[in-house]
Amino acid sequence: MSMTTVGVLRETAGRERRVALTPDGVTRLRRGDVRVLIETGAGRTAWFDDDDYTTAGAEVWTRQQVYAESDVLLVVRPPDDVATLAAGRLLVGLLDPLGDPALAEMLAAQGVTAISLDLLPRTLSRAQPMDALTSQANVAGYKAALLAAEAYGGFFPMLVTAAGTTRPAQVLVLGAGVAGLQALATARRLGALVTGYDVRAAARADIASTGAAVLDLPATTQSTGDGYARQLADEAAADQLRALDAAVPRFDVVITTAKVPGGRSPLLVSDRALAAMRAGSVVLDLGGGNVAGSAPDTRTVTGNGVTVIGAPNLASTVPVAASTAYARNAVALLAHLMPGGVVFLDPDDEVQAAVLVSHGGDVVHPSLRDHQGDHQKEIR
Repeated sequence: MSMTTVGVLRETAGRERRVALTPDGVTRLRRGDVRVLIETGAGRTAWFDDDDYTTAGAEVWTRQQVYAESDVLLVVRPPDDVATLAAGRLLVGLLDPLGDPALAEMLAAQGVTAISLDLLPRTLSRAQPMDALTSQANVAGYKAALLAAEAYGGFFPMLVTAAGTTRPAQVLVLGAGVAGLQALATARRLGALVTGYDVRAAARADIASTGAAVLDLPATTQSTGDGYARQLADEAAADQLRALDAAVPRFDVVITTAKVPGGRSPLLVSDRALAAMRAGSVVLDLGGGNVAGSAPDTRTVTGNGVTVIGAPNLASTVPVAASTAYARNAVALLAHLMPGGVVFLDPDDEVQAAVLVSHGGDVVHPSLRDHQGDHQKEIR
């Protein structure tokens, strides 16, 4: 039986600094008799040199060689040259197939087996070591609080000095998933007075567990079965936005983290709310699309002096911590897929069924098959 070869590519997405496997991850895979190939310079932006990988037991090759020799390709985000991936290969990463179903269809047509870690349900307890979406959200929430504190013109904590006492910053976090809870906890450690809000009534206890106050607004909904928020109906979303328009201007810093898998991020901070905020306030959009006028990786100042930061990819700005966490998730998944060091796909396994996107020339994930059927109907 031949040894399975896992290849790791340099990330090609703009501003992406993470790498899919760290030297420590190489060591773990080598213990399982797995061959590891690393593209030259793949870890450089995350501060892992080629020598670190060779010391851990990996072989450092060119991109073309990694593509040609690997049975499994491990990435963080889909590479821009994924069309060169040959049939029969296994691609593993945060592929966002719900947001980009065309990618799933292309991979299926190529005969590529694709596994997307962002499809893993958070409610599947035995898969928690593989939960890359959670590990990366944790990093992003931490960095969101630090970035907001840096942009804010005042102090987060209350300070008593000879020059007088400064009040603590009032920080509101909208969305109490993993990123939101970490943002709340980090802002509180920095000394701010923190408040959290989430459309899920069940999230109130999670917000309170961080020591934060809970913002009480009328519009709530239940989470989906996999632990994520469900998109509000139009009327409920309008009610929620009106309530937030009244609440948001009371705060110095607002961090938004709300995302809907496969759907558009909800608008939580409108132009009306921004216009009513005090000069010097900061609004950070981690969810992407939560704040009126925000754009990815940009910082703007409104006419009334409110700083708006679009930051949907913050985990990549903490590359050492984010890569280390992601690599552990990926190695845990590969250990599950490769008992004895050989890939074994089992469609009856609940973990594999949850993350398998394409196999045998077909799109196999139920959510994506539904989308594919709707797309074909539209073409007809």
